[in-house]
Amino acid sequence: MLERGDIANSWRTERWDSLRLLTPNWQSRLPGYGYEGDNPDGFRTVPETIAFISNYARVIDAPVQTRTRVISLAGTGGNYRVISDQGEYSCRSVVIATGACNIANVPACAADIPPSIQSLTPMQYRRPDQLQPGGVLVVGASATGVQLADEIHRSGRPVTLAVGEHIRAPRIYRGKDIQWWMDQAGLLRERYDEVDDIVRARNVPSMQLVGSADRRSLDLNALAGLGVKLVGRFAAIGNGRAQFSGALRNQCALADLKMNRLLDAIDTWASANDLDGEIDLPVRFPPTEVEASPPLSLDLAGGEIKTVLWATGYRPDYSWLHVPVLDRKGHIRHDGGVVAAPGMYLMGMPFLRRRKSTLIDGAGDDARDLVAHLASYIDRKI
Repeated sequence: MLERGDIANSWRTERWDSLRLLTPNWQSRLPGYGYEGDNPDGFRTVPETIAFISNYARVIDAPVQTRTRVISLAGTGGNYRVISDQGEYSCRSVVIATGACNIANVPACAADIPPSIQSLTPMQYRRPDQLQPGGVLVVGASATGVQLADEIHRSGRPVTLAVGEHIRAPRIYRGKDIQWWMDQAGLLRERYDEVDDIVRARNVPSMQLVGSADRRSLDLNALAGLGVKLVGRFAAIGNGRAQFSGALRNQCALADLKMNRLLDAIDTWASANDLDGEIDLPVRFPPTEVEASPPLSLDLAGGEIKTVLWATGYRPDYSWLHVPVLDRKGHIRHDGGVVAAPGMYLMGMPFLRRRKSTLIDGAGDDARDLVAHLASYIDRKI
């Protein structure tokens, strides 16, 4: 196993200080290893997550060669050549587990931001005091965007949040964590070959969740209640002004609709499994409130905004991959992790084989499936 940095490198080098896992402690389940503390419903901090992953590597005695950066992977099925900064390797099969979050996906128009404004990504952000005094525009309202908007606003800086497509969800529903419901009802185990549009499913934004000690929900209503200004999806920059979509109300209505469909599915499952008498009654949350005429632009040169934080997602980096397996959008072509090149496999991507593939809890099941395929491939080659 080749690792570019130390074990849990991304958690060590690319996460902000206050981040906690969005899944409860009990849900960090790996083969033969899980949570053993006294706070199963809590949420791990960054140092705790680093320790969890590092301890797992020690428990299973993983053959990890750290601080080894892969420069090139080339070849054809059955004869791959890996060049790293620590040496070269030849192999018949290779597993790519570099993940989906290697590069911050910042729009090209970010280059047009006035030079006086600080421009950061969540990979670069650590804490509010590294930001210039003054207003902050956070672009993106998925899990990362809402958490950073909340933290930065509470630091005393006025925040404007540009909202595009998002997934609204309560942290707690009917007395249970939303992840408990999705786990128990089997929603997280849904397979990639059971959905109608897997491409769409793999690009759904992350839920608006925060892993706080008080297990609070953090949606747009909560942020607006704190004083965060909501505007539409970031569209462009022109003449020193940020321009926003006028579809904020529609985006919020669609997110509310999807949330209620999820809650309907949970209620149906609870009734079918005779849980209604044992848990809290069903509830529906107030719709997202949107002002009558949200601003469609914001003057970036006027001094009100001092920082733009691009919570606009990430993309993988395959600049080192020299095997013809990329599609026109630069993504690896695969069928549930079985790549379109003999002996090549993919791990750690959204909805790779199951809806939970992006979670720690999903790695074990995906790995078992792919290892079985890999072993069969190797046996055929012998």
